[in-house]
Amino acid sequence: MNHLLNSNRPTPKPWPHKKPSYRSPLLSLSLLTLLFSLLFFLSYYSLTPNSHISPPTKTLNSQFPQCPISQLPQKFLWYAPHSGFSNQVSEFKNAILMAAILNRTLIVPPVLDHHAVALGSCPKFRVSDPNKIRVDVWNHVVELLRIGRYVSMADIVDISSLVSSSVIQTIDFRVFASLWCGVKDFDCFIESNEQLFLFDSLKQCGSLLSGLNGNVDKCVHAVGEDCRTTVWTYQNGEKDGVLDSFQPDEQLKRKKKISYVRRRRDIYQTLGPSSAAESATLLAFGSLFTSPYRGSELYIDIHEAPRDQRIQSLIKKIEFLPFVPEILSAGKEFADKNINAHFLCAQLRLLDGQFKNHWKATFLSLKQKVESLGQSPLPIHIFVMTDLPEGNWTGSYLGDLARDSHHFKLHFLREEDELVIKTAKKVVAAKHSLRSAFVPERMGGLKKHCPSERLPDVLLFIEEAVCSCASLGFVGTAGSTIAESVELMRKFGTCASQSLTAL
Repeated sequence: MNHLLNSNRPTPKPWPHKKPSYRSPLLSLSLLTLLFSLLFFLSYYSLTPNSHISPPTKTLNSQFPQCPISQLPQKFLWYAPHSGFSNQVSEFKNAILMAAILNRTLIVPPVLDHHAVALGSCPKFRVSDPNKIRVDVWNHVVELLRIGRYVSMADIVDISSLVSSSVIQTIDFRVFASLWCGVKDFDCFIESNEQLFLFDSLKQCGSLLSGLNGNVDKCVHAVGEDCRTTVWTYQNGEKDGVLDSFQPDEQLKRKKKISYVRRRRDIYQTLGPSSAAESATLLAFGSLFTSPYRGSELYIDIHEAPRDQRIQSLIKKIEFLPFVPEILSAGKEFADKNINAHFLCAQLRLLDGQFKNHWKATFLSLKQKVESLGQSPLPIHIFVMTDLPEGNWTGSYLGDLARDSHHFKLHFLREEDELVIKTAKKVVAAKHSLRSAFVPERMGGLKKHCPSERLPDVLLFIEEAVCSCASLGFVGTAGSTIAESVELMRKFGTCASQSLTAL
């Protein structure tokens, strides 16, 4: 699967033997000059970052039959999500914003496996090229479909209010890929008898949509700009193309031998009407991840749009996107029926990345919060969400709390719990992504549910929903995007406004 988009090269044939022939000295000199010119040209471009070179634009012909321009009245926007779930949600919000500004239908991606695709480091100017990350995401999406673990982002995150109010229009990735790749029953292709045809179609589509063929006239425009060269803005009053305040320092330039220059570009002027990208049916971004950094933003700096009330309103709406009702109701049900008391939530990320080196600080924050609840009725109920297996709690502060059953009662969820399984089934049956998105009439409505489909992993989402209901407070791991997500849920009061009717 990792080589899904790799082309098969024919075995080179040996050079034929020829008799030596006489060549004029002038001809040899000309060939030598041409050779040196060619070497200089190749050397120049091999040292030039890919993002600085605009992909060639090709005229649509029979080489690219996957672009059904005449069949699709909309223009679409695709991007390549990556990293953990919270980062993927952040990119999803940015994609909604970009699609609205550029008046394109957003292709809603699936939830990718945790860190199945990585971007790299924008501050260190060490990131995957947009073409590469698009290919990596495409391959992983195909793998999720192949093994029956595909779940759309819109099946987990509720965007129904945005779609119903026509703020944006969306299309499920499976529907879009079915249209472009000519694959029927995309959801159920594990059972398909046309495996070879299917993978050949997906291979060609992945190559086209990822920009490996360059830009194709009126079909695909693959965005080559990334966080090393560009900060996207919108109607901020700046001159388009001005230098951003954050640039690689001289030491980094010398050490990494890079020559990137970060410029602030207006997204509408660069990729909107009258631009080279406007005529393309599909606009394909790479990563849409951004974050504040040294007084600027790593990739997208669009926080307000006072001259465009539609976009200004959207920016406020996407500040917080809740989980779908099935997940929120499951969290409230666990809090009300299983815990059935005032409780504290502790989110302890201990094994992943940088967090494995900060156990002491993480447990200290929890200990200080627990001690501050000394006047609460005993036992103090604590809901624990952690990546540390229960068998490894011995010798840690968690182990101490678990042993002291007189003063503390710990609660947690497991993947095999009935509530988790029931919620996963509800999420699959709801088909939020397909119900709220554009589905062409000729496709016959909603896709059928496949018996071989595996249930999605919804444990993390239910845990976050439980933590949003913690009346004694919340202790999160410093620097964790999961903790930030829970804090946002608590700020917007999702638990208080949620009923148990969805379950």
